[in-house]
Amino acid sequence: MPLDSWSRFAGRSVSVFSVFSVFFVFSVFFVFSVSILAAQGAAQPRCDTPEYRQFDFWVGDWNVTGVKGKQAGTNLVTLEEDGCVVHEHWSGSGGGTGQSFNFYDRSDGKWRQIWVDNGGTWLNLAGNYADGKMVLVGQNTAGPGGKPQQQRITFTRNDDGSVRQVWDTSDDGGKTWQVVFDGLYKKK
Repeated sequence: MPLDSWSRFAGRSVSVFSVFSVFFVFSVFFVFSVSILAAQGAAQPRCDTPEYRQFDFWVGDWNVTGVKGKQAGTNLVTLEEDGCVVHEHWSGSGGGTGQSFNFYDRSDGKWRQIWVDNGGTWLNLAGNYADGKMVLVGQNTAGPGGKPQQQRITFTRNDDGSVRQVWDTSDDGGKTWQVVFDGLYKKK
């Protein structure tokens, strides 16, 4: 159909600019729609690389004892969110409970732990797995007089499948450390 016939289509006056504008708008809409559909079908990052499996040795249903063999509590540690989260469910012998979410942060290559208990105590820790140990460190204001206190928790997988957890604190910026918990995890 010649352009001047097109311009008289349906009794309306249509300029060449209007025709090309409509064509341009529909082209942009088409490209944008295809881009959105492609993005929706793109593979999402997964948690299946070896780094995400470094803390799996802690997963299990555990009885936890102190260094003298006294029952400290139980801990159900599960792997959740398609293997992206190691979720801790602590139940202490003295009635305290708490949970932590542990995950590998691909943006900086560190493991992270967010802990909170039924008394409102919280920890925000970060660290790495090396030499058979997961070492997580952080700081909170739980020290004497509300001063900053360093926290360090080390998880070690033992040859018999048990796990040792040592929690240390430092009130002097990490110059000296005091053990506040030394627990042995054995599967139920």
